Amino acid sequence: MSDKPVHAPLAQFPVVGDALTIGGLSVERLAAQVGQTPFYAYDRDAMSRRVRDLRETLPDGLSIHYAMKANPMPAVVDHMAGLVDGLDVASLGELRVALDSGMPAAEISFAGPGKGDVELRGAIAAGITLNLESAGEFERALRAGDGLGIAPRVAVRVNPDFELKSSGMKMSGGPKPFGVDAEQVPQLLHRIGQSGAHFRGFHIFSGSQNLRPESLIEAQDATFELAYRLSDDAPGALEMLNIGGGFGIPYFPGEQRLDLSAVSANLGVRLGECHARLGEVEVMIELGRYLVAEAGIYVCRVVDRKESRGLTYLVTDGGLHHHLAASGNFGQVIRKNYPVVTARHVHEGPREVVSVVGPLCTPLDILGDRMELGCADVGDLIVVLQSGAYGYTASPHLFLGHPAPLQVLV
Repeated sequence: MSDKPVHAPLAQFPVVGDALTIGGLSVERLAAQVGQTPFYAYDRDAMSRRVRDLRETLPDGLSIHYAMKANPMPAVVDHMAGLVDGLDVASLGELRVALDSGMPAAEISFAGPGKGDVELRGAIAAGITLNLESAGEFERALRAGDGLGIAPRVAVRVNPDFELKSSGMKMSGGPKPFGVDAEQVPQLLHRIGQSGAHFRGFHIFSGSQNLRPESLIEAQDATFELAYRLSDDAPGALEMLNIGGGFGIPYFPGEQRLDLSAVSANLGVRLGECHARLGEVEVMIELGRYLVAEAGIYVCRVVDRKESRGLTYLVTDGGLHHHLAASGNFGQVIRKNYPVVTARHVHEGPREVVSVVGPLCTPLDILGDRMELGCADVGDLIVVLQSGAYGYTASPHLFLGHPAPLQVLV
């Protein structure tokens, strides 16, 4: 056994007879039902539990929005729409899926730099909230609204002068393509007030994938203080304040689960203070990865087993073209292993150290590097856990012309 750091215990999927199950089925049986590998599978019960547990942990009065970019599969969005208070989209394509889910347009928002005129027109026609990324975007939204005879519903996405420390991806602080620099927001608010647009509030998002409660609390405290300052220049009362998300999940060896108890306690204090200062504003938290990542798996099949100078390789029919994040090529500076298991030998039986690779002609095509797994041979299934977010849609399916994976909700 290796003395290296190990992955955090993952118990979202039962192991029955040493075989991994999802949605009440063994992965082997699910693969037979799907009819081909590779594929992604998402567990609806795991998503429901995550939202339920989050509501029980966080203070009352805090709305939960699902950021669809994490997993925009229509069946997943339909399921999530019945659990959360709103949806956040990042394209016109995602907006169509959101509207199809039955989520009221008033509870949908649209963020992202570079919204095209067609996207602005579609969003305004649908009646959703535009999170403005620049003064220029607002002027184009005004023209689109004039053409439709509809006052745009807008919030200002703020690029604050702080960042979420220790976050996996920093979305604020310094120059950024996202949002309006905090010092430029008052000028934009005055312009909104002159325009007749429907001003709704602020979206302040400072980072993602954070496992440190103290960092989240520091960023949330700064977010509320910034909102109070900016509200002095607002053209009307704030209807909503989106404080972003940033909640992380454990992916790599040595990482521990995020304890939300202190975060929740602090938010409870901040919510009371916020309502005292800003009135009946809806405070919302926007989460994507945290809601769906742990509910998903990626399944591929061993097509070859080979030895090369002392190292055993399991060559599978899946790889970076299907799961770019697990290969280490989606934001990792130093590659680390996602949690990977042999579907029918999760904990017991003989084990060995192997590297799991895909069929692509590139050394980057690695799903697991020198990992200890249950022994596997040609035909066995390999499962990558923590795969419900930024897996299918964030991967280069066309690379080298291999077939795309399937997706199922179980």
